[in-house]
Amino acid sequence: MVFSFFKKQPPDKKMPVRPAAAPPSTRDRGATSGAASSTEKPKPAAAPVGLARSDVPFATPVPTSEGPPLDLSEFVFSEIAAEFQVEAEVDPLDAEAEEAAMFYANGQDAAARSLLEKSTRERRSGPAERLWLMLFDLLRLSGQKAAFDALGIEYARAFEKSPPAWRDLAVSAQVPGKVVGTALFKGDLLGDNDAGFEAVRLALKKNPHLRLDLSKLRKLDAGGCERLLALLQQARRGRGEIDLLGRDDLGALLDAQIAAGRPEDRPCWLLKLELCQLRGQLEVFEDMAINYAVTFEISPPSWEFDRVVDGEAAPLELAVADQLLTEAYVIKGEIKGARFGDLQAYAAANDPVLIDCSTVTRMDFLSAGALLNVLTSVKRSGRQVIVRHPNHLLAELFRVVGLRGVAEIELARN
Repeated sequence: MVFSFFKKQPPDKKMPVRPAAAPPSTRDRGATSGAASSTEKPKPAAAPVGLARSDVPFATPVPTSEGPPLDLSEFVFSEIAAEFQVEAEVDPLDAEAEEAAMFYANGQDAAARSLLEKSTRERRSGPAERLWLMLFDLLRLSGQKAAFDALGIEYARAFEKSPPAWRDLAVSAQVPGKVVGTALFKGDLLGDNDAGFEAVRLALKKNPHLRLDLSKLRKLDAGGCERLLALLQQARRGRGEIDLLGRDDLGALLDAQIAAGRPEDRPCWLLKLELCQLRGQLEVFEDMAINYAVTFEISPPSWEFDRVVDGEAAPLELAVADQLLTEAYVIKGEIKGARFGDLQAYAAANDPVLIDCSTVTRMDFLSAGALLNVLTSVKRSGRQVIVRHPNHLLAELFRVVGLRGVAEIELARN
């Protein structure tokens, strides 16, 4: 038999009227509360107050229909607890850059492109240039040359300077790159720095194509400039090359050392002329050549059109350990779920620790976190860590995970 909970009352029966409730008197309230206090169990302590997972930047994936959410289950924030800071206020520009970098890292190219195109339409000056450079890299890495060229026109109008140049990834992938070593010049460019120059000489002997990083120089003298010029000439005679990195820093030191009409430090003049030659700065070279001739009353070096070197170095290929005195740990291609298990061994044998990202096209969030954990340990051992030439999307991802706190990030010049 089924009974209805909503059965109607018979017409002759009415709901009894209850008397209106009256508030208890003060005495009754006291008695009641006393009774309750003697029998009522104590309430459990309140949960500690803190940040929920959703409050931590990018700890919760952004839900979108374009691709699967990020799996953050294996990322260990505790490894960097001392360095990780949660900011109360986030700059809108930073927020847009971070969101675009996370979209791209998760393989959501369309979402990243849409966000960056909207940002570049609205932001056309100053610090917003980083968003434009991210969009340039996204278009280049996805092979969108027409859109890249159109963006270049808008960039030139907005920032009044030349846009980044297109580099065809498909062509460069078909042509195998030459093995190039990377050596960081240790110490200053001084004539008595025998250890620094001997290290470069040995590296050049083992590999005729060498990148020599001079970005850490703090001072120089005529003797050091003369020895560096000799190494450059030695490389050319051996049909090799030394690609000087940190040319801006070196040029500034040279400018402070030389003066027109003062016939001193002639090797410094010659090295500055060599820098102008490598950069393709013909007008600057000619002006300096005239001052050189007047100052030293001798003919200056001649301009050589076939010796102009492109401002951006070619991608690195990792050489085996016995080929170079100093090598970089090279990360290449699309990186997903990497643990970088061999990085600790490389770092133990090298100082500074050079991480070359010039050929990385994409890295997912977990791999970036794993790289951070390894490099945090390396940094705590007292070693210098330099991450060189990531694309701008990857550089922003490194900023999101906090890699800038343990490593110097050197972006490639446009």
